[in-house]
Amino acid sequence: MPHENGSMISSNEVNLYYEDYHALRNIIFEAKTGEMIGLIGPNGCGKSTLLKTINGLLKPCSGVMLVDGKDIHKLNLSQIAKTCSNVPTEFPPDFNLNVIEVVMMGRYPHRKGLWWETSEDEVIARDALVKFEIDHLADRNINRLSSGERQRTLIAKAYVQEPRVMLIDEPTSHLDMRFKLEVMEYIRDLMEKEKDMTVVIASHDINLMVKYCDRIILVKKGKIVGMGTPEEIVTEKNIADVYGVDCSVFKDPSGEVIVHPRCSLRLKD
Repeated sequence: MPHENGSMISSNEVNLYYEDYHALRNIIFEAKTGEMIGLIGPNGCGKSTLLKTINGLLKPCSGVMLVDGKDIHKLNLSQIAKTCSNVPTEFPPDFNLNVIEVVMMGRYPHRKGLWWETSEDEVIARDALVKFEIDHLADRNINRLSSGERQRTLIAKAYVQEPRVMLIDEPTSHLDMRFKLEVMEYIRDLMEKEKDMTVVIASHDINLMVKYCDRIILVKKGKIVGMGTPEEIVTEKNIADVYGVDCSVFKDPSGEVIVHPRCSLRLKD
């Protein structure tokens, strides 16, 4: 069941350093149950670092990261895996596994035996293949898939972990226009069906984040400089301040917010 106050992720004054580099600066935010949150900001701003802090891979130097009401850094690996699942940007190319084997890896935290999957694990994994329309690819090597098929496979793997939080890092970075839309549609559809799951996506594609996310978190130099609805956060001023880009932000005939970059402000000067 969702946490009683509706908060799935709560970050309280989180700071993180890489040696003498202040990577995350006094991070305070909340993500509610059933929300799809977009993390945006320029290269090196801390988006991926924040995702790794949410899932316990990186421990804050100060502050607390709560997931489903629990300090994520006080949970063991199995507890974390049942709470948070990760969808990486890419899958290691030397993994010689087929699609069903990759998806079945997501059942690892739930395995009751030491080595073998149960019939329940098999059913859950097979159902996920159908849900993400990759059942016809079950026996194909992951390295022989298109970018869109591979991304859906990774999302299916994360889904079968039965997590409360799904963290997705650059899900569309290597995809063409069609596959970008398809992957985001799958994620959005998942959110509509799984009412008690929270999704956080880090992406450079601002227009996709505006189109599909409920709220946007804008990050600059390890600090959250804006948090709210897409219309509140994605403004010409904010894009100029954070990205150093002169742009137009407008609504198309359907009412969707569109960001049209014109030029770098550095070049313009």
